[in-house]
Amino acid sequence: MKVVEISQYGGPEMLRLAERTLPTIGPTEVLVRVLAAGVNRPDVQQRKGLYPPPPGASDIPGLDIAGVVETAGAQVSSPAKGEAVCALVSGGGYAEYCAVPAVQCMPLPRGLTFIEAASLPEVFFTAWNNVIWLGALAEGETLLIQGGTSGVGMAAIQLAKQLRNARVFATAGTDEKCRVCREIGADEALNYLAGDWAAAARLRAGAGGIDVILDGQAGDYTAREMALLAPGGRLVLIASHRGTTAEVDLRDIVRRRLTLTGSVIRSRPSEYKGRIARELVREVWPLIEAGRIRTHIHAVLALEDAAAAHAILDANKQIGKVVLAVDPRALASP
Repeated sequence: MKVVEISQYGGPEMLRLAERTLPTIGPTEVLVRVLAAGVNRPDVQQRKGLYPPPPGASDIPGLDIAGVVETAGAQVSSPAKGEAVCALVSGGGYAEYCAVPAVQCMPLPRGLTFIEAASLPEVFFTAWNNVIWLGALAEGETLLIQGGTSGVGMAAIQLAKQLRNARVFATAGTDEKCRVCREIGADEALNYLAGDWAAAARLRAGAGGIDVILDGQAGDYTAREMALLAPGGRLVLIASHRGTTAEVDLRDIVRRRLTLTGSVIRSRPSEYKGRIARELVREVWPLIEAGRIRTHIHAVLALEDAAAAHAILDANKQIGKVVLAVDPRALASP
């Protein structure tokens, strides 16, 4: 099969097209013929040598796929051979075939193409895990999302509005991106390059503060975000692009009952991911099928153009998801 592999750590040019044998599957896995694969920020971090795959995972990048089940393991009752699925994987997405734990597979929402479906798993798994589970966003609370037009940001904005009727703040780096944040449901969109985003958020949130903050920056942002939290507020970190250390006021955490937490999903067991998959299919897929939650595809490129796809993310110009069309049939619905 054709794959895209990382020849050595570095820039997008380190991605190269190669051939490998098809992956073998275990009794609880399925082999998926991949038609489309999402491109995500963790793929870029892996390419740079900053996010190695967990033990046992494929070294091929790619965390979400859409395709058709080619073979099912002996203990798998669903999905069956021939079924169209999308799935979160721990690696191996940039390939014509990918082994996937069956519990991580989800049916394609009705009406979506394989390209659109491949844009869903990583960002909605991440948003659900961190906003709904760890952040415990409750009805009518206030949520601040750093990077509102990232794939995760756009998923989180829509989940918060549709499922929790939250008041949503989002940051973005251009006026156009701020406009998109508002279009998909953000109540407030703050251009972090046009002024003091923290002061603006404090002013607009009012005395009550912000209940949940979803952030991938960390570093010097952390103390500013903790200061923005309402009593009982939760700061959930999903990356640390601005730095891996921060100085926070521990007395303030105790006094105001704050929570500082974070997570990665990639290294979690398949049973944990399967729980998220089931909740997404039950709670989110109907909203996608009804058009109340939308996916936004920034660009579609061929598998052999994976380096160009990574260059888009390196430039931070994307709004939504970049997707690789592994097979020409990816543009069709099943």
